[in-house]
Amino acid sequence: MSEIVNKSCGLDIHKHFFIATILSISGEKQQQRFARDDDGILALKNWVISEKCDVVACESTSDFLVPIYDSLIKHLPVIIGNARDMKAFTHKKTDKIDSEVIAQLALNKMIQASRVFPKDHREFRSYVRLRHKLVQKRTDIKNEAHAILAPEMFNLNDVLADIFGKNGISILSGITSGKSTDQIIESLSPNVRKKGILIREILDREISQSAAVRLQVCLNLIKHLDDEVKSLEREIFNYAYGEHKREMEILMSVPGIGELGAATIIAEIDNFKDFSSGDKLASWLGVVPNVYQSADKFYNGRITKRGSKEARWILIQIAQATARKKNNKLK
Repeated sequence: MSEIVNKSCGLDIHKHFFIATILSISGEKQQQRFARDDDGILALKNWVISEKCDVVACESTSDFLVPIYDSLIKHLPVIIGNARDMKAFTHKKTDKIDSEVIAQLALNKMIQASRVFPKDHREFRSYVRLRHKLVQKRTDIKNEAHAILAPEMFNLNDVLADIFGKNGISILSGITSGKSTDQIIESLSPNVRKKGILIREILDREISQSAAVRLQVCLNLIKHLDDEVKSLEREIFNYAYGEHKREMEILMSVPGIGELGAATIIAEIDNFKDFSSGDKLASWLGVVPNVYQSADKFYNGRITKRGSKEARWILIQIAQATARKKNNKLK
């Protein structure tokens, strides 16, 4: 972006349309409404180029801006500003005024640009985030299965550490498909078959038809989600090892960080060299405390939570894994 901004364009973006306002340093204003489709985005690009805008700016409020950003970034600078910071400049709330205020802030170079990842990395991050959501859904369904078994007093947890492991799934599938106790026990691993007496006591109970039907639905969904999660993991690791092999190796050398932890950190942060220090990175992730100072009094509040919530989540998981890992200096 040039040192002096003579003309700027501010965008207020919505799902089906966006308002664009062009302001010049001489005070001239132009404003148009565009449909948020291919024709509208092309019209915007031609307009800002023909008007010789020095910069285009908008708020980072949703993914609605992505196709607009990708269309414009090859032709002129595009600033994606933090919505929370820009709301500090209060104004009457309408779409047209929002667009004009953003243009005014860009004209006066008062918007601090947010980091925008390259398209291929955004796709990589979307795989990681979708996997996380699917795992959460799978956990919800597993909890539902536990809730189905509890009223039936089918206490499989007394025998197996994980009732959704290979042996647990074999037992639950056998129950829902009507297999005999001997057939179910025969399908188990040798170590679990040693608990045959306890397993027989559990299997001697008959669960209701309703519980069996609901349990089978849960097992089908868990199996389907398992397959989709594995499919996403293949895409995730292909990209992570293909584009960030060195970073993966460094991260996985830290106790408590495995493949998924390393891939998630890389997906949420991308280029670590964008930050001049660890403190800057911690601030960007929102894991530093709010600071308030008045006169001689200085207060530290809760963490700011301004960055990626997925990054903070994986860091907490890593910290807990590290605390449980034996014989490491970070414990």
